[in-house]
Amino acid sequence: MDIDVVDRQGDVVGSVAVSDSNFGAEFNEALVHQVTVACRAGQRAGTKAQKNRSAVRGGGAKPWRQKGIGRARAGTTSSPIFRGGGRTFAASPRSYAQKVNKKSLRIAMRSLLSEVHRRGMMIVVKEMDLEEHKTRALAAQLENLDCSSALIVDAEVSENLDLASRNLRHVNVIISSMLNPALVLDSRKLLITEQAIQSVDEWLQ
Repeated sequence: MDIDVVDRQGDVVGSVAVSDSNFGAEFNEALVHQVTVACRAGQRAGTKAQKNRSAVRGGGAKPWRQKGIGRARAGTTSSPIFRGGGRTFAASPRSYAQKVNKKSLRIAMRSLLSEVHRRGMMIVVKEMDLEEHKTRALAAQLENLDCSSALIVDAEVSENLDLASRNLRHVNVIISSMLNPALVLDSRKLLITEQAIQSVDEWLQ
Protein backbone atom coordinates (compact mmCIF):
# COMPACT_ATOMS: atom_id res chain seq x y z
CA MET A 1 0.00 0.00 0.00
CA ASP A 2 1.04 3.60 -0.59
CA ILE A 3 0.87 6.37 2.03
CA ASP A 4 1.00 10.05 1.10
CA VAL A 5 4.12 11.99 2.04
CA VAL A 6 3.81 15.71 2.84
CA ASP A 7 6.36 18.49 3.14
CA ARG A 8 6.77 20.99 5.99
CA GLN A 9 3.84 23.06 4.74
CA GLY A 10 1.51 20.06 4.68
CA ASP A 11 1.37 19.72 0.88
CA VAL A 12 1.50 16.23 -0.63
CA VAL A 13 4.80 15.75 -2.44
CA GLY A 14 4.78 12.00 -3.05
CA SER A 15 4.07 8.63 -1.50
CA VAL A 16 5.90 5.84 0.28
CA ALA A 17 5.26 2.13 -0.26
CA VAL A 18 4.74 0.05 2.90
CA SER A 19 3.58 -3.48 3.58
CA ASP A 20 -0.17 -4.15 3.76
CA SER A 21 0.37 -6.58 6.61
CA ASN A 22 2.07 -3.90 8.72
CA PHE A 23 -0.22 -0.93 8.07
CA GLY A 24 -3.45 -2.65 7.06
CA ALA A 25 -3.89 -5.23 9.84
CA GLU A 26 -7.00 -5.68 11.99
CA PHE A 27 -7.07 -4.00 15.38
CA ASN A 28 -6.34 -6.43 18.24
CA GLU A 29 -7.39 -4.44 21.30
CA ALA A 30 -6.59 -7.15 23.85
CA LEU A 31 -3.01 -7.63 22.65
CA VAL A 32 -2.37 -3.89 22.35
CA HIS A 33 -3.59 -3.43 25.93
CA GLN A 34 -1.39 -6.26 27.20
CA VAL A 35 1.76 -4.93 25.54
CA THR A 36 0.99 -1.34 26.59
CA VAL A 37 0.61 -2.36 30.24
CA ALA A 38 3.93 -4.21 30.04
CA CYS A 39 5.69 -1.18 28.50
CA ARG A 40 4.40 1.16 31.20
CA ALA A 41 5.22 -1.32 33.96
CA GLY A 42 8.81 -1.48 32.74
CA GLN A 43 9.12 2.28 33.15
CA ARG A 44 8.36 2.14 36.88
CA ALA A 45 11.42 2.75 39.07
CA GLY A 46 10.58 0.22 41.78
CA THR A 47 12.99 1.91 44.23
CA LYS A 48 10.56 2.38 47.12
CA ALA A 49 12.02 0.99 50.36
CA GLN A 50 11.02 0.90 54.02
CA LYS A 51 12.56 -0.69 57.10
CA ASN A 52 11.10 -3.74 58.76
CA ARG A 53 11.64 -4.57 62.44
CA SER A 54 14.99 -6.22 61.78
CA ALA A 55 16.34 -3.23 59.83
CA VAL A 56 15.63 -0.42 62.31
CA ARG A 57 18.32 0.65 64.73
CA GLY A 58 18.12 -0.35 68.40
CA GLY A 59 15.51 -2.53 70.09
CA GLY A 60 17.97 -5.05 71.46
CA ALA A 61 17.07 -4.79 75.14
CA LYS A 62 13.73 -5.65 76.68
CA PRO A 63 12.07 -2.24 77.39
CA TRP A 64 10.57 -3.29 80.76
CA ARG A 65 10.20 -6.38 82.85
CA GLN A 66 7.70 -9.04 81.95
CA LYS A 67 5.36 -8.81 84.95
CA GLY A 68 4.18 -6.51 87.70
CA ILE A 69 3.93 -3.10 86.02
CA GLY A 70 0.48 -3.33 84.41
CA ARG A 71 1.69 -2.89 80.84
CA ALA A 72 1.49 -5.29 77.95
CA ARG A 73 4.37 -7.65 77.42
CA ALA A 74 7.08 -6.31 75.10
CA GLY A 75 10.38 -7.80 74.07
CA THR A 76 11.77 -5.05 71.81
CA THR A 77 11.08 -1.45 70.81
CA SER A 78 11.67 -2.28 67.14
CA SER A 79 8.21 -3.82 67.02
CA PRO A 80 5.75 -2.13 64.62
CA ILE A 81 3.49 -1.10 67.52
CA PHE A 82 6.17 1.28 68.85
CA ARG A 83 6.94 4.71 67.50
CA GLY A 84 10.18 4.42 65.52
CA GLY A 85 9.72 0.70 65.05
CA GLY A 86 9.75 -1.14 61.77
CA ARG A 87 6.88 -1.37 59.30
CA THR A 88 4.75 -4.50 59.41
CA PHE A 89 4.75 -5.08 55.66
CA ALA A 90 7.75 -3.01 54.61
CA ALA A 91 8.17 -2.19 50.93
CA SER A 92 11.40 -3.34 49.32
CA PRO A 93 13.02 -2.49 45.96
CA ARG A 94 11.56 -4.59 43.16
CA SER A 95 11.28 -4.76 39.39
CA TYR A 96 7.90 -4.30 37.74
CA ALA A 97 9.13 -5.49 34.34
CA GLN A 98 6.92 -7.90 32.45
CA LYS A 99 8.10 -10.28 29.75
CA VAL A 100 6.79 -9.55 26.27
CA ASN A 101 7.59 -11.85 23.39
CA LYS A 102 9.12 -10.16 20.35
CA LYS A 103 6.43 -11.67 18.13
CA SER A 104 3.66 -10.28 20.37
CA LEU A 105 5.27 -6.82 20.32
CA ARG A 106 5.44 -6.82 16.52
CA ILE A 107 1.83 -7.97 16.15
CA ALA A 108 0.68 -5.29 18.62
CA MET A 109 2.62 -2.58 16.77
CA ARG A 110 1.19 -3.70 13.41
CA SER A 111 -2.31 -3.61 14.86
CA LEU A 112 -1.90 -0.19 16.49
CA LEU A 113 -0.16 1.49 13.55
CA SER A 114 -2.82 0.17 11.20
CA GLU A 115 -5.58 1.62 13.39
CA VAL A 116 -3.76 4.95 13.70
CA HIS A 117 -3.43 5.09 9.91
CA ARG A 118 -7.11 4.21 9.37
CA ARG A 119 -8.21 7.01 11.70
CA GLY A 120 -6.07 9.55 9.88
CA MET A 121 -3.86 10.19 12.92
CA MET A 122 -0.58 9.33 11.19
CA ILE A 123 1.23 11.91 9.05
CA VAL A 124 4.26 10.93 7.00
CA VAL A 125 6.52 13.92 6.40
CA LYS A 126 9.46 14.10 4.03
CA GLU A 127 11.88 15.26 6.74
CA MET A 128 11.81 16.99 10.13
CA ASP A 129 15.24 18.57 10.33
CA LEU A 130 15.45 22.21 11.49
CA GLU A 131 17.90 24.87 10.45
CA GLU A 132 18.12 26.22 14.01
CA HIS A 133 17.29 24.96 17.48
CA LYS A 134 14.36 27.32 18.04
CA THR A 135 11.12 26.18 19.66
CA ARG A 136 9.27 28.83 17.65
CA ALA A 137 10.43 27.28 14.39
CA LEU A 138 9.27 23.79 15.36
CA ALA A 139 5.94 25.10 16.69
CA ALA A 140 5.30 26.90 13.38
CA GLN A 141 6.12 23.76 11.43
CA LEU A 142 3.77 21.66 13.58
CA GLU A 143 1.03 24.27 13.13
CA ASN A 144 1.32 23.89 9.36
CA LEU A 145 0.86 20.14 9.79
CA ASP A 146 -2.01 20.58 12.31
CA CYS A 147 -0.06 18.70 15.00
CA SER A 148 -0.03 20.71 18.21
CA SER A 149 0.24 17.43 20.15
CA ALA A 150 2.28 14.74 18.43
CA LEU A 151 4.87 12.02 18.70
CA ILE A 152 7.66 12.77 16.24
CA VAL A 153 9.52 9.71 14.99
CA ASP A 154 12.68 10.02 12.92
CA ALA A 155 15.38 7.58 11.92
CA GLU A 156 18.02 9.89 13.44
CA VAL A 157 17.03 12.82 15.64
CA SER A 158 19.14 15.90 14.96
CA GLU A 159 20.37 18.09 17.78
CA ASN A 160 18.31 21.06 16.56
CA LEU A 161 15.09 19.02 16.59
CA ASP A 162 15.86 17.61 20.02
CA LEU A 163 16.55 21.02 21.56
CA ALA A 164 13.61 22.72 19.88
CA SER A 165 11.10 20.14 21.15
CA ARG A 166 12.05 20.30 24.83
CA ASN A 167 9.86 23.31 25.64
CA LEU A 168 6.79 21.95 23.83
CA ARG A 169 4.70 20.22 26.46
CA HIS A 170 2.75 17.80 24.26
CA VAL A 171 5.49 16.97 21.77
CA ASN A 172 7.88 14.04 22.11
CA VAL A 173 10.74 13.17 19.76
CA ILE A 174 12.16 9.66 19.50
CA ILE A 175 14.10 7.53 17.06
CA SER A 176 12.28 4.77 15.20
CA SER A 177 13.89 1.97 17.23
CA MET A 178 12.29 3.34 20.44
CA LEU A 179 8.72 3.18 19.10
CA ASN A 180 6.30 1.28 21.33
CA PRO A 181 2.49 1.14 21.81
CA ALA A 182 2.53 3.18 25.04
CA LEU A 183 4.13 6.19 23.33
CA VAL A 184 1.74 6.01 20.38
CA LEU A 185 -1.34 5.86 22.61
CA ASP A 186 -0.15 8.81 24.71
CA SER A 187 -0.06 11.08 21.63
CA ARG A 188 -2.91 12.51 19.61
CA LYS A 189 -1.04 12.22 16.32
CA LEU A 190 1.92 10.27 15.02
CA LEU A 191 4.29 12.38 12.93
CA ILE A 192 6.81 10.08 11.26
CA THR A 193 9.41 10.80 8.60
CA GLU A 194 9.64 8.89 5.34
CA GLN A 195 12.94 7.32 6.35
CA ALA A 196 11.58 6.31 9.75
CA ILE A 197 8.44 4.63 8.40
CA GLN A 198 10.56 2.58 6.04
CA SER A 199 12.73 1.54 8.97
CA VAL A 200 9.64 0.59 11.02
CA ASP A 201 8.22 -1.33 8.07
CA GLU A 202 11.42 -3.39 7.80
CA TRP A 203 11.43 -4.04 11.58
CA LEU A 204 7.84 -5.32 11.56
CA GLN A 205 8.42 -7.80 8.73
